[in-house]
Amino acid sequence: MTRPGPPPGGSFPGRPGPPAGGSFPARPGPPPVARPGPPPDLGEDEPRHPAVDAAVRAIANAATLAPADQIAQYEAAYETLRETLATIDQT
Repeated sequence: MTRPGPPPGGSFPGRPGPPAGGSFPARPGPPPVARPGPPPDLGEDEPRHPAVDAAVRAIANAATLAPADQIAQYEAAYETLRETLATIDQT
């Protein structure tokens, strides 16, 4: 017994072929995401806390890491900020 082949003309009835011209419309990509920039320079007159500054820099630098490494960086920064804010509240 032989298998039936495609119908004459090379197309199945009721099934659309590729668009004319042979190209497909571009698929929309994800919307662009605005990335936060570095924190504004507060100048030398503003009181600063080194641990908070380091945590903010670590968060900004995490954008260049692989996603799995970003999570670890964000968690470490969160923990640093949490501990620092707790000590500030106690003083």
